[in-house]
Amino acid sequence: MTIDFNKYADGLVPAVIQDDRTLKVLMLGFMNQAAVQTTIESKKVTFFSRSKQRLWTKGEESGHFLELKSIHLDCDNDSLLIKVNPIGPTCHTGADTCWNETNQSNDFLTHLELVIAERKQLDPKDSYVARMFEKGLNKIAQKVGEEAVEMVIEAKDNNETLFLNESADLLFHYLLLLNAKGHNLADVLNILQSRHAK
Repeated sequence: MTIDFNKYADGLVPAVIQDDRTLKVLMLGFMNQAAVQTTIESKKVTFFSRSKQRLWTKGEESGHFLELKSIHLDCDNDSLLIKVNPIGPTCHTGADTCWNETNQSNDFLTHLELVIAERKQLDPKDSYVARMFEKGLNKIAQKVGEEAVEMVIEAKDNNETLFLNESADLLFHYLLLLNAKGHNLADVLNILQSRHAK
């Protein structure tokens, strides 16, 4: 990757920061060569702060780091798209993004996966999701099987409401199982897309 740091007089290139999962744009920063190198080595996004006149790792004071997922160079080699996993809100105001948007995917299933990941950490007394994870992988897998059978039974009847509700239960518990195995729906979609490409 050859970045044209000479394009701008200050030797900095703009870096658009995007959440890797929700695809929301979180912020805009500026990087010099040292900032890019530090970001790659530390896996935490680091900018050149024009106000501080030094390298600045996002989250160094707040703990709200931007974990690096990937760096993409634009067609003119003079701006970056950096995809990240944000740890906490990105904006210094406490907002999810610097445009005061909620960092939530427009894809509800992606959003639901994020909710599951959050609720997994809660007290099992307060969260069904946390209780399921406390019971372990075997119980989650068993629940997926139960929901699948219930959906098949409802598919043979004429009550569309019950069929759709059982379908929703199956999909929800399948997302729990994917999470328990360390995967997400995108991993499954990648396999389906590769099969389709053949």
